Amino acid sequence: MAPFEFQQPKNRELLGGDLAAQALKNLGVDVAFGLHGGHLDAFLVGAHDAGIKLIDTRHETTAVQAAEGYAKVSGKTGVCFVTANSGFCNGLPGLATAFADRSPIFCVTSSPPLQDAETNALQGFHDQVVLAKPITKFAHRVTNVEEIPRIVAFAFRAASTGIKGPVLIDFPIDVLFSPPQMHRIAFGAIDVPPVDLPAPSPTALDRLVEAWKAAKRPVVIHGTGVRGIDKALLKLVETTHSPVFYSNKFSTPIPADHELRGGPAGGLAALAGKEQADFVLLLGGRTGFLLGGRSGAIIPNNATIAQVDLDGAEIGKTHAVNIGIVADAGLFCEQAAAKASDASFSRNEEWIKKCRKICTDPWPYEDEPKVQKDGQIHPYHAMASVMKSLPRDAIIMIDGGEAGQWASMSAELAEAKHIITPPGYLGFLGNGWGYSIGAAVADPSRLVVNMHGDGSAGFHIQELDTFARFGLNILTIIANNYVWGMSVNGQDLIYEGKTDARPAIQLSKSCAYEVVAQGFNCKAAKVTEYDQIKPTVEELSKSGPSLINMIVSVKPTSPATLGMVGATSDPNVIVVPYYDNVPRPYYKNAENGRANGHS
Repeated sequence: MAPFEFQQPKNRELLGGDLAAQALKNLGVDVAFGLHGGHLDAFLVGAHDAGIKLIDTRHETTAVQAAEGYAKVSGKTGVCFVTANSGFCNGLPGLATAFADRSPIFCVTSSPPLQDAETNALQGFHDQVVLAKPITKFAHRVTNVEEIPRIVAFAFRAASTGIKGPVLIDFPIDVLFSPPQMHRIAFGAIDVPPVDLPAPSPTALDRLVEAWKAAKRPVVIHGTGVRGIDKALLKLVETTHSPVFYSNKFSTPIPADHELRGGPAGGLAALAGKEQADFVLLLGGRTGFLLGGRSGAIIPNNATIAQVDLDGAEIGKTHAVNIGIVADAGLFCEQAAAKASDASFSRNEEWIKKCRKICTDPWPYEDEPKVQKDGQIHPYHAMASVMKSLPRDAIIMIDGGEAGQWASMSAELAEAKHIITPPGYLGFLGNGWGYSIGAAVADPSRLVVNMHGDGSAGFHIQELDTFARFGLNILTIIANNYVWGMSVNGQDLIYEGKTDARPAIQLSKSCAYEVVAQGFNCKAAKVTEYDQIKPTVEELSKSGPSLINMIVSVKPTSPATLGMVGATSDPNVIVVPYYDNVPRPYYKNAENGRANGHS
C-alpha cells in the first residue's frame, strides 16, 4: 500500500506536529481528548487543520479516561493529549486504569527540547517514557521528526490489536516544531493492515461441545471481550440454550427482554449453597474480584470450566480450568455455534427460568420502607426509581462505592444500551466523569447517565464545565448520604461494640452539588423525597448537561459490603476487609481471650 501524501498547511510550514496529527487522522482518528500545554501547540494546530475534533477537559486524568470511555463505546482506539511532566503525571491514573482494563488508548505527550536533557528545564524533571512503561503496552520518545509517521503507526497497532491497551508517545517540543525533510520521512505501515485474529482449534471445540452438551445447568459469563460480536454471541447461546451473565465492567449485548439474559454475574451468588451451574464458559472476561474471586459463589469450584481469552496467561489464573482456548471471542462464537448446531443440545426450562428470575425478580429490599428511620430515602428504592425513570437504551456509568453497588443491583430495570462500571479492577473512584465524556462523544444519540456517590463525585466535578461547553447529553446523578458509605458501613461491621471511632468517613452536609452544577452552567435539582425522583429524572433527562443531588440514607448496608467485609465472631479469624479473611497466627480462647500456641 502506497503511503498517503501529507497535506501542506496554508501560510505556514509543515511541522512534526502536522506529521503526528495527519498520521493519526489517516489511521481513522476523528477526535482527541486532552488539556492544553504550550509543548503541544504544533500538534494541536495540526490536529485542528487535519479535521480532528479536540475536546479539552478540565483535568488530564479525565482526558485519558474520556479516551477510554470513547474506546469502550465506539470500539475504536481513543486518543488523548497531555502536556509535559505536570500534565503527564496527572494523566498517569488514566493510563493505569486503561492498562488494567485492557483499553486501547493512544496518549500524546511532549517534553523539553532534546538539547535540554538533564538541565532542570521547565517541565523536564521526570523521564516520562521510563515512568509510563510499566502501565502501557508501548512507550517511546521520538527523537527524529522524519520518524514520526512510522512510530505513530507502530504504536497505534500495538494499542488496537491482540491484547489491547494504552500506548504513550513522547514528542519533544523541538521535534514537534521542526520541519521534516520530506524525502526522509519514514512511513512504515502508516495504513494499519488487517490482522488475522486467532481462531479456536477444531479439537478444542470438539472437547468444548462435548462437555457443554453434557451439562444440565450451563451458563456463559463474559467480559468486555465480547464487544461488537452481538449476533455471534446471541447465536451461540440460543443454540446451546445457555443463560448469559456479565462482568459489571461492561453489560451484555443480549437484549434486555431475552429469556437468556441473566444480568450481572454477581447475581449468581444468590445460588451459592443451592443448585449452581455445572458448566461455565468464561468468554473474553478475566476472573478476579469482579467475578467473586476464588470463593466459588459466582464461578462454582465444582463446575466444568471452559475459558476463552486472547491472553493465554489469563486462562486458569485463579480457577482450575478444564478447557482453555486462546482465540478471538468473535471467531470463537461463530465457530462454536456452527459446531454446536450439529449437536443436539437439550433445553433445561427450569434452569433458564431460574437464571432469568435472578435478573427480573426484585431484590428483597423491595419490601422494605422507602424511607428509613433517619428520614432519608432507602438507597435501593432511590436507585430503582431512577433506573425505571430513565429513557430506554441509555448508557449508564456506575461509579462510587455503596452508591455504585445499589445502582448495579437495580441497573437492569433501565433496559440500557450499555451498563459500565468505570472504577474497574483498580477500584478507581471518579473515573465515571471522564468515561461519560468519552461515551457522550462516541454516541451523541443516547443519554449518558453519570452515577456517583457523594464521595466519587468530588474527584472531578469540575468536568461539569466540559459537559456544558460541549453540550454533552449527560445526566449526573449523585446519591448523597454525606459520608463515605462503604467506609463507614465497613467500620460498623468490624468495630461495632469495640470502639466508637469512625475515622476519615465524614463528608459535608452543606455541600450543595446542585448549586455547583448551576455554577458550571448545567441544569440541576435537589431531591429529598421519593416521589420527587421520577418527575425530576424524566425532566432533566431531556435537558442536556444536568445534575440531580439525590439525598439518600446511609443504611441499610449494601449486601456487597457485607460480603466484602466478611465480618465474623470467630476469634481465630482475622477479618481483612475487601479480601478473604486469614487465620489468626495463634489460637485464641473464645471465653477468656487467652492466647494458645499452635500444636
